[in-house]
Amino acid sequence: MPVFELDKNENYFPPAYLADSSGLLAIGGDLSPERLLTAYEMGIFPWFNPNEPILWWSPNPRFVLFPEKVKVSKSMRQILRSGKYQVTFDKDFLGVIKGCQEMYRPGQNGTWISEEIIDSYYELHKIGFIHSVEVWRDQELVGGLYGGCFGKCFFGESMFAKVSNTSKVGFIHLAKNLEEHGFEFIDCQVYTRHLESLGATMIPRLDFLKSVEKNSKLPLYKGSWNDIFRVDFEF
Repeated sequence: MPVFELDKNENYFPPAYLADSSGLLAIGGDLSPERLLTAYEMGIFPWFNPNEPILWWSPNPRFVLFPEKVKVSKSMRQILRSGKYQVTFDKDFLGVIKGCQEMYRPGQNGTWISEEIIDSYYELHKIGFIHSVEVWRDQELVGGLYGGCFGKCFFGESMFAKVSNTSKVGFIHLAKNLEEHGFEFIDCQVYTRHLESLGATMIPRLDFLKSVEKNSKLPLYKGSWNDIFRVDFEF
């Protein structure tokens, strides 16, 4: 399959199923909130190295986690029961995305989360598409994650942990709440051992795209998740 070149002046993507064998679909375009929304609506996401052109992806298979199948290990249950950490939703989006930006990741040269990305995702956060999960210890933000939401699909973007296991604390609370609210899956994009340990699995791209198309037609919840999500689960 060819890799498509996008025009900065046209908010357009080719169908996601036309991505090449690596999952790469297109190159170029921009990172405006409008284009990012179009990408998510079509099951496409940006991922690229610093100082390189924007790359847009739709891998096959797709790595997802079904909320009802989240794995909570015995050691994680002890951490969750300890009371060391407090979890909130949509309380400090900028703190979370900047924490992800600053997080060192072995094998990666810098971060793809540029100031332009932060600005665009913050705009999407303000209209209720992007949500954040915060993990606190003694009023210090020590972990979290963020991602987008269409209907009953959550598109995970990035997570960080200043203290071991705090990103898992946030992710598990997110999964439990999404299960209660009938979400179909959490999109984890590409394989990582970290998310596999929490229960993520591969599904065919076509199945993923069908769910995304169905959910893109559902109403967008525009309020704060802190008003509807809870943290009093028994682990």
